[in-house]
Amino acid sequence: MLESLTHTDQMTLAHAYGFDDVSLVPGMETLDPELCNHAWSLDSRHTFDLPILAAAMDGVVDPGFAVQFHRQGGLAVLNLEGLHGRFAEPGPMYERIASAEPGDAPTLLQTLYTAPLDAECVRLSVRRVKDAGARLAVSVTPANAEWLAPIAVEEGADIVVVQSTVTSARHHSASGTPLDLEAFCRWCPVPVIVGNTVAYEPAMALMKAGAAAILVGVGPGAECTSREVLGIGMPQISATLEVASARDEYFRQTGRYVSVITDGGMRVSGDMVKALAAGADAIMLGAPLALAVESPGRGYNWGMASFHGTLPRGTRINVGTTAPLQQILYGPSEVNSGTQNLAGAIHTAMSVLGARTIRELHDVRMVHAPAIKTEGKMYQLNGRV
Repeated sequence: MLESLTHTDQMTLAHAYGFDDVSLVPGMETLDPELCNHAWSLDSRHTFDLPILAAAMDGVVDPGFAVQFHRQGGLAVLNLEGLHGRFAEPGPMYERIASAEPGDAPTLLQTLYTAPLDAECVRLSVRRVKDAGARLAVSVTPANAEWLAPIAVEEGADIVVVQSTVTSARHHSASGTPLDLEAFCRWCPVPVIVGNTVAYEPAMALMKAGAAAILVGVGPGAECTSREVLGIGMPQISATLEVASARDEYFRQTGRYVSVITDGGMRVSGDMVKALAAGADAIMLGAPLALAVESPGRGYNWGMASFHGTLPRGTRINVGTTAPLQQILYGPSEVNSGTQNLAGAIHTAMSVLGARTIRELHDVRMVHAPAIKTEGKMYQLNGRV
């Protein structure tokens, strides 16, 4: 396992690793795939067969997609501050976004999302999922958590995600009273997932505040431009290692296990396996799921901060529509790119690496291997088959 980063000398830059920088090394034991189980648990009440969450992006999750994703064994997160919290019937808004010229998309997103949040739209969206018998997580920003989350929970939301570009346990405000995260977690009758963060100490503080799980990642998503606009972030392997290290230490201190969810930056199934091996209990995907026929974005996806009124930190991307959701998750794959049969790839990797469970996958050896994608791949790199 790569050494986790904690404190860095101010005069020295520490190394940080992304998915393309590392590889996993098989050990002494391999397993029949039937012996491997990639289920994960948020708590004693919430266990999921699929270690994948659908990101709280309007181009990925609407109530219909949330129901379909639940039926495939996963957990979808609905953005209560997105189109479904502003419009009772957002279909025409999706059409406008999908048909907009590239240069017009940023302004259009800003315009559409100036429509006020509506409590009745929130209720209706959550009810559509719950009436279909599906589990649902809902996403709110810290600024709106105290009034939107109770509405969603009252309608049956199973999990609340408090999410922003960077979330800390101690936020200082000059314009009002910030969210008391610890008090919010004590009040909330359902588990609270908190994100996003990328480092040991803030992750530990969020766990102490009562988070049931931590989202890891600042700016890695295909749609996100926070790294370019703000200059912040940490490559996802190192970020996951740090937060997982905090999780393990917090568990040693308290006996309470807080799940780690790597959020964003994973393009193909191999990246997803690496995230889990780095210490994640589950992963959150946006663009890889926006490819599904069932996703509402009509082949497009955009980040949660793409529509910020003064400083957009995301963009609309054209991912296309490639396959039904079941095929993307469980195959059979019609491509060799690692974008279909994601669960099958995770399952196969676990068997090759000798890991019966995701927690056993955390113990797999990881090495720094920047040549792993190019070594011996001359014909692929030259575009020849």
